[in-house]
Amino acid sequence: MTRLDIFFDPVCPWCLIGKANLDRALEARPNHPFAIAWHPFRLEPDLPREGVPLSDYLDTRFGSREQAVKVMMAATQMAARIGIEIDFARIPRMPNTLDAHRLVHWAGIEGRQSRVVSRLLHAYWREGRDIGSAETLIEIATQTGMDGDQVGRLLASDADTDDLIAREADARAKGVQSVPTFLVAQRHVVSGAQPPELWMQVIDELTGQPE
Repeated sequence: MTRLDIFFDPVCPWCLIGKANLDRALEARPNHPFAIAWHPFRLEPDLPREGVPLSDYLDTRFGSREQAVKVMMAATQMAARIGIEIDFARIPRMPNTLDAHRLVHWAGIEGRQSRVVSRLLHAYWREGRDIGSAETLIEIATQTGMDGDQVGRLLASDADTDDLIAREADARAKGVQSVPTFLVAQRHVVSGAQPPELWMQVIDELTGQPE
């Protein structure tokens, strides 16, 4: 197997697009060699734990409403090209995603990471859910086969918080600057929402299959 480490944040639209493109490549190459692991990289680690209104965040992040609209339109149009609907008006809040990343970490212990990541992305981008809230995260855990009661107890504690923050800091120190960032076989870095064709080419090279 070949490790594919993915640094992501579920509130990044390019992570939604990048995962969709990767998933299409994996479906086209069902014998791919990837062992996928998802890693925390929060876009805004200094947000309050309860998050902020999305409109306030976008205005602050991009300097003006006009620039924020341009960025939102670019993401919306790119998503539409691959059949994904993004409606920013449906999303009320920009959450702090630390607890979401803790859930992904615990899902990894049970071999459910990609399933939980998919559900987080769907909940935020398609349903406008607050994925910073314990209630939403417990529901996602239950939907993906995890023990919701146990996840609720973990979320009420500080379990693994320091570890995830340290992992995020280590990624930044090693040069990760944006998401999604993919690390293939612990050697090759691929940044951004790459098309399925690129991933199929990578898989073919790794498996020695003709293009």
